[in-house]
Amino acid sequence: MTLNIVIDPGAPAAPYEQLRAQIAEQARSGGLPVGYRLPPVRALAEELGLAANTVAKAYRALEADGVVETRGRAGTFVAAAGDAAARRAAAAAVAYATEARRLGLGRAAALAAVEDALRVAYPDE
Repeated sequence: MTLNIVIDPGAPAAPYEQLRAQIAEQARSGGLPVGYRLPPVRALAEELGLAANTVAKAYRALEADGVVETRGRAGTFVAAAGDAAARRAAAAAVAYATEARRLGLGRAAALAAVEDALRVAYPDE
């Protein structure tokens, strides 16, 4: 099993975000199983032609999202709590819905705002 990452220098997303998104998707889809050890920061940076700080930033974001866990010198591993991102997204959705209602937005207007935001966040879909 290998990590399959492609960084597109012409993409609108920053390289660290491309890396973060691709690892997160592979972990969620099962392409990277729970317990899979990710390459060390410097090794992956060299392989992808990125700065070590770029890879480290992506790893920190993945850890904050609950996708990976760092075990000190042992390395960075795909976390057992693979649905942590889904839980955080659900909590954010509840917070948004509560705020939209407090602001007096109707369901259609609140949903339209989300659709607009998703079009911006996912321009290629």
